[in-house]
Amino acid sequence: MTEATSPRVPLPSPWRPLRHRVFRDLLAANLVSDIGTFMQSVGAAWLMVSLGAGPLRVALIQTATTLPFFVLALPAGALGDIVDRRRLILVTESWMLAAAMVLAVVTFLGMMTPWLLLALTCALSMGDAIEAPSWRALLPELVERDDLSAASALNGVEFNLARAVGPALGGLLVAAAGAGTAFAVNAASFLGVILVILRWKQPQRVHTAPAETLGGATAAALRYVRYSPAIRTLLLRAGGAMFFATALIALLPTVAHAISTKSLSYGLLLGSFGAGAVLGALSLQRLRERMSTENILSAALALLAVALVAAGLLRSLGALCAFLAAGGAGWMVFISILNTMVQQLAPSWVRARVLAVFLLVFQGSMALGSVVWGAAAEERGVAFALVIAGSGVAATILLRLFAKLPNVDVDLSPWTHWRVPAAIAPLGYEPEDGPVLVTVEYHVDPEQAATFVEAVHRMGRLRRRDGASQWGIFRDLAQPDRYVETYIVDSWAEHLRQHERSVAADRPLEERVRHSTREAPTVRHFLYASKSE
Repeated sequence: MTEATSPRVPLPSPWRPLRHRVFRDLLAANLVSDIGTFMQSVGAAWLMVSLGAGPLRVALIQTATTLPFFVLALPAGALGDIVDRRRLILVTESWMLAAAMVLAVVTFLGMMTPWLLLALTCALSMGDAIEAPSWRALLPELVERDDLSAASALNGVEFNLARAVGPALGGLLVAAAGAGTAFAVNAASFLGVILVILRWKQPQRVHTAPAETLGGATAAALRYVRYSPAIRTLLLRAGGAMFFATALIALLPTVAHAISTKSLSYGLLLGSFGAGAVLGALSLQRLRERMSTENILSAALALLAVALVAAGLLRSLGALCAFLAAGGAGWMVFISILNTMVQQLAPSWVRARVLAVFLLVFQGSMALGSVVWGAAAEERGVAFALVIAGSGVAATILLRLFAKLPNVDVDLSPWTHWRVPAAIAPLGYEPEDGPVLVTVEYHVDPEQAATFVEAVHRMGRLRRRDGASQWGIFRDLAQPDRYVETYIVDSWAEHLRQHERSVAADRPLEERVRHSTREAPTVRHFLYASKSE
């Protein structure tokens, strides 16, 4: 694994992704939708308090918002890869539109209760959770590969603008017209996204193998991540840093209250953080021209660490705003880099699922970190928790010494290097019958034996990544130049899918194996012989 570096040549403008009409329209529509979502959050919290609910049920609003992401992330990612992503987004957007309309109508009719509010909030979040992996996986289909980084940064700008504007507009609207109006505006905000997606003609994904089941697709995602060192590295770097960094967001309201009991202080601190995030996103492309990706990530984490320590030690509102702006820039650069790299390293057949795993690790680290640092602040004080968390963020920079960022300059286009085996249905078997044993017989040049063994073991990881449940390589004791590779796949259909999952980046390793042999390998397929036959 090599360090990911950026060429020291001028990179495309950070605004270049806007030349793609669908991306530009979706960015604008999503800005409106996210503003509506933040307005809904303000309205829900205020309505819960107005209904006389205690602190526990007020806090459960956040639980109702985040819990669906933990429960639905993996199956949502599987759905995003095995069904039409465009249709899935339309269904989830329509679901959220309907839930928001019910929320508004029930509120206007004066029939809202605390538990009904929680249920409808959870219903809204369920739609968002199911949509999220597919939404993120859509980005490479909207812009060119060279524009992925800038497009991801622009998405960050959009979200932070919504986070800055939405709560303020929501507070004004709730004060002027009530929570029901905020819910109605949120419902209307989904229409823009639905209209843009309806007009978009998605490129068709061609599959010749049988479609995956939900359970099989989920298992394939976990298997792919397990046998993809590059993806695992990104998950480690993201989860490790986010566990510590989330203390800043979790404890910021407490820090603001210690400075001033007025809500204005919290708004200024949060606004400074958001403004810094926007600045970081807009600066990322320029930074790539001057620094390696690894150095940019280290600098971003250093800014976050300093912001955490400053939040723990300083009590000057002006100084804290400056440090939080720097921390917001580091936060956005950190998220943009890792999110873009995950998209660049996941082939299209598994992209939504890998992004779902990334989202699960990211959100899980935030949730666990919030609990840990909240408990630490309660036990030892806010300053102690923030200083320790800041030190932890700084320590994660050292991960670059043994878990370097992977090279993302890889060709993930499909590569069919084996002849696709004939269908088995005419023989009286069904595609889901199995398991299937595949054997590949090689005759290896003795001088190349060591090279062959090393290369074929690396290829074994690719076999497992793409579908094999067991793998092995064996040498014939009676004929030393004869090696037999064996692997087991759960079904004939899964083996056919395995043929579709190879990518062009695997080709050099395949050629290395072939160059160590005297002739083309012999491939055989064996179907498990059940007692009923």
